[in-house]
Amino acid sequence: MSELNPFKIAQAQFDEAAEILGLDPAMREILRWPRREYKFTIPVKMDDGSTKVFHGYRVQYNDARGPTKGGLRWHPAETIDTVRALAAWMTWKTSVVDIPLGGGKGGVTCNPKEMSEAEKQRLARGWMRVIAKELGGDRDCPAPDVYTTPQIMAWMMDEYETIIGKNHPAVITGKPIPIGGSQGRGDATARGGIYTVREACKKLSVDPNGTYAIQGFGNAGQFAALLHKEVLGGGKLVAVSDSRGGIYVEDGMDPEAIVKYKLETGKVADFPGSKPISNEELLELDVNVLYPAALENVITKENAPNIKAKISCELANGPTTPEADVILHEKGVHVIPDFLANAGGVTVSYFEQVQGMYNYYWPLEDVRKQLDAKMTKAYHSVYDMHSEKKVHMRLAAYLVAVNRVAEVVKLRGWV
Repeated sequence: MSELNPFKIAQAQFDEAAEILGLDPAMREILRWPRREYKFTIPVKMDDGSTKVFHGYRVQYNDARGPTKGGLRWHPAETIDTVRALAAWMTWKTSVVDIPLGGGKGGVTCNPKEMSEAEKQRLARGWMRVIAKELGGDRDCPAPDVYTTPQIMAWMMDEYETIIGKNHPAVITGKPIPIGGSQGRGDATARGGIYTVREACKKLSVDPNGTYAIQGFGNAGQFAALLHKEVLGGGKLVAVSDSRGGIYVEDGMDPEAIVKYKLETGKVADFPGSKPISNEELLELDVNVLYPAALENVITKENAPNIKAKISCELANGPTTPEADVILHEKGVHVIPDFLANAGGVTVSYFEQVQGMYNYYWPLEDVRKQLDAKMTKAYHSVYDMHSEKKVHMRLAAYLVAVNRVAEVVKLRGWV
């Protein structure tokens, strides 16, 4: 069904912003579609001696504002339409944080859980051999995403450099630090989100030392637990949940203790001194800040009327449905939308690309200072648009991002 097609959804979101901005038909058409897309086959010799043919993709959605940037997913359900949608969203994400890049995305239809390390390396190098001539730090720069790792990025960079015959670490980001990765990349997604929460607390006069809850306790959720206190100077973590259940501690829990417990046991359930709570109950807690950091579509038109958080910072991708956005806006819940809230990751990836281009690597404090500046400015740009146009924050973020890309497309004379 077309309404479940992720690229149709991405186009519909763009269309709403384009209508409000009054973009002319030619501008709408050029921004509704990828500038370039590549679909190809990758033959890989498997460990048992057989050859398996994988389907690979790279979509360069729009490069008006700079080289395209975006991750590589290795997933059994990968399709050209998921890659197109993700490339479109990357275009708006790089624009909303105002870094001089466009949006791209890539992938391979495969199940890496069923592959050996040697097979993964051959697949990584095979993907790069097909597409290398279309990549580069000044052209298109991939990064890790679902089921791809810093090690896979290192193999891809090595293959690229073998093909072109010279060092070019900026072709790939998300690399291990010894081979040109950036300091500060590990917690960048959560840290960037918490910088925006800090600014929202100032705008809305919300106490940053109040209560907060985290739905989803993977990488982003764990860093959010730790960094909320570090960045905001306090706060009381009352609830966290993961796929195996949730916990509630009315008087607050020690973020370091619950992260340690999760890493040791693989779950948050049964944390000493806690009461069990469902994911659904956690979302409806009366807290100052809610961090949806797990799956898409967890806040819907059914439960949105019951959301009591003052601020919802979307570290996950797509946790709120379009119908729920409208309800939350009318209720006065301040949503920091995903492609603003979790843009810290691509921002530090951009910093890695810059460092690779001029072969000088920044200390951690410089990375964090620059990330803070970018996220703070981006939040205020979106907040100002939200106030001016009287629209919810997600639509405001689209208006900011699409307007910036359209301006450069026009300056270039493409339309």
